[in-house]
Amino acid sequence: MSAFTESALLKKLSELNPSQQSIQTLSLWLIHHRKHHTVIVQTWQRELQNVPEPKKLTFMYLANDVIQNSKKKGPEYGKEFSNVLPKVFGHIGETCSSDKLLGSLGRILNIWQERGVYDPKAIADYRARMHRETSAATAANTAGNGSDTAAGHKHNHNSSSSSSGNKAERSEKREKRKHEERHMKSKRSRGSHHQSASVETPAAEAENGHTPPYLPLGEPPEPEELIKALTSIENSASSDALVRERIAKLPPEISEISCITKLEDKDKAKVLAKQVNEAVDLLNEYNARLSAEMEERTKLAAMLRDFQAEQKELLAQAEQRLDEHKKKLAKMLGLQKEIHDHLSNLPDLTQLPDVTGGLAPLPSAGDLFNTLH
Repeated sequence: MSAFTESALLKKLSELNPSQQSIQTLSLWLIHHRKHHTVIVQTWQRELQNVPEPKKLTFMYLANDVIQNSKKKGPEYGKEFSNVLPKVFGHIGETCSSDKLLGSLGRILNIWQERGVYDPKAIADYRARMHRETSAATAANTAGNGSDTAAGHKHNHNSSSSSSGNKAERSEKREKRKHEERHMKSKRSRGSHHQSASVETPAAEAENGHTPPYLPLGEPPEPEELIKALTSIENSASSDALVRERIAKLPPEISEISCITKLEDKDKAKVLAKQVNEAVDLLNEYNARLSAEMEERTKLAAMLRDFQAEQKELLAQAEQRLDEHKKKLAKMLGLQKEIHDHLSNLPDLTQLPDVTGGLAPLPSAGDLFNTLH
């Protein structure tokens, strides 16, 4: 990946857009340069305060991606962002009024709480700071009615507070219910599609009429970790030929209920019961191994998806660098040709007359005057 500089970071932040590819690409770059996390987070905070309201949400999606995907590498980003998030949510609460923005940020906070990204008290503080402007407006409206009688003022204040509280509570419950429904739907989708690589981007979600937080792909695994996971699959239950052969050779009478009626004495019944018990134990153990293998293969599919996404991003960067270097090479070759042409047009010094004996003296001013007349 390209080297880290603050100017490069500012350029990438200015080019950031709400698409999944843009957010994920920059997130990978930031995680790669996590040793500069202090400068990165401070720059992110400063730029977020200066961008238009819609882009503030994109900046928060980026932070969400970096915080969640950097946990394996280390806690640097999680701790550093926790130092600035109170100010960030306070800034958003003071300067932003879009219900869409505040609702999307509320869903990000729900996800952080659900996944244990931050302490519930910290998340409650973020939420309170984000809604500070609404609370201030309510207080201002209440104060504006000070000319009423004390009883009327108290009645209006209580009614307004009760109404606002009920409305906020209903809104919070509705938002939580929608979030849970989306979460369950997402789980069912992952279960049926084995964690499909497609993740709906914020732009696409906006087109569909809802804007839940951008849920990033998992953190790309290290090559050694991926190789280890692939190797373990080679020794999985489905490739255990010995156990499969034992199951194939089980006597048919242990699965045929009609065979029970053919038993003639107690000893044969005991033998059959022993065979059935052994077969049940064998099948239970093998089924458990197969279930574990399914989970491993699901995890492996996610690892391959994330690894492929990272490699595509690295490939795109390598192709971009190659294109830049090709352009530089073309310029250098053009300069080389110009220099060569210039040199070929210069006079050959070896063809000049021999002046080792000295040149004739220059004519005097008088000689030149006489010559002209």
